[in-house]
Parts: sequence; structure tokens; C-alpha cells
Amino acid sequence: ETRAASALDKEINIQWYIPSVAKPPNDTETKVLLLYAYNTNPVKISNITIFSSVSVFSGHLWIPLARIISLREKLADLKEQVEILMQGSKSFSTSLPTSFLERSETLKISPSNKPKMSDVKVHLDEKTEEIAKRCLSEVKALLSVVPALSSPLTEIPFDVTLQSITNLEDMFDLTNGCIITEGSLLDWIISLLH
Repeated sequence: ETRAASALDKEINIQWYIPSVAKPPNDTETKVLLLYAYNTNPVKISNITIFSSVSVFSGHLWIPLARIISLREKLADLKEQVEILMQGSKSFSTSLPTSFLERSETLKISPSNKPKMSDVKVHLDEKTEEIAKRCLSEVKALLSVVPALSSPLTEIPFDVTLQSITNLEDMFDLTNGCIITEGSLLDWIISLLH
């Protein structure tokens, strides 16, 4: 039981390894190793010696360090743009007259059902949408089995929320790695690795 592992929902775990000695063959540029494991159904592993599942996958990818650093900077810029857009829409919604809010039944949300601000879908302006497409095209190219065949994205493949962009930024954090749970971002990442 002390070695048991469980995942109640679908999730992916990302870890980075920066090897001091091990290097991919025939490469001159510095690369890091992306280690991933994901499950497509809930799992509970209590004995690793007899565990066998068709819903658990793992693997690794060698990725150029310079491209990860560049992508992380772009994702930080994208996150900043999303936060600015959220602030703009938040100030608009809070600038409505109180009497209007009191009269409108459709705008009343009980505190228990109110979504967190980080989970609210953000409507992107044209500039931010282009930044997002470029960043996500880069993510797709890095995670694709055959990067040369990876075409740029023409639409954003998941709901853009502050949380989804934060998760994506965390995914490329070489010092920490991350766990991403249920959602359209997770489904997209799994589709790239599968």
C-alpha cells in the first residue's frame, strides 16, 4: 500500500530531466528529457509487480533546451495578455448599475455555483488570439512524434481560461513539472502524445 498510486480522474504528469552525461545520439545542441505519464480512465495501482492496464501510458521526448526557454517566455506573455483581457471584462461587468443587477434574474449566481475567475473562458481579441495560435503551434511542434509534419494551428484546440494557460506555462517549467487534470487542454496534450 505504501507504493500505491491512484488517479481518480484522467490526468497527465509531466517531469523534466536535464541530464549531465546522457545525451541523445548524434545531437550537438543541448536537449532536455520530457518524461510523461497519463491515464485515460481512473486507476488505482496497489501492486506494481502485477499491474497491467490499457488506460495508462508513459513516454519521453528529447526537446531542445533553447526552444523550451523561448516557448516559456512566449507563454508568459500570453498569460499576461489573458490577464489584461480578464481585467477589462471584469471592470465592464462590475461597472453595471446595481439596480440593473438586482432586476436581472439571469445575472444572479449563488456563491456555491459561481465559477472561479481562473476557470472562466476568456474571449480573445485578434492580437491575443494570434499570439495564442503561435504559442500552441510551437507546443504542437515540440510534442508531435514527427515535428516536421506538424502544421501551424488555424484555431485554438481548447477553451482558453487563465487556468489552462497557467497549466500550459507550468508544463514547460523545467524546475517543477506539473500535473494537469480533466479538461480540453488535457485532451489536446494527450492527442499530441498518443
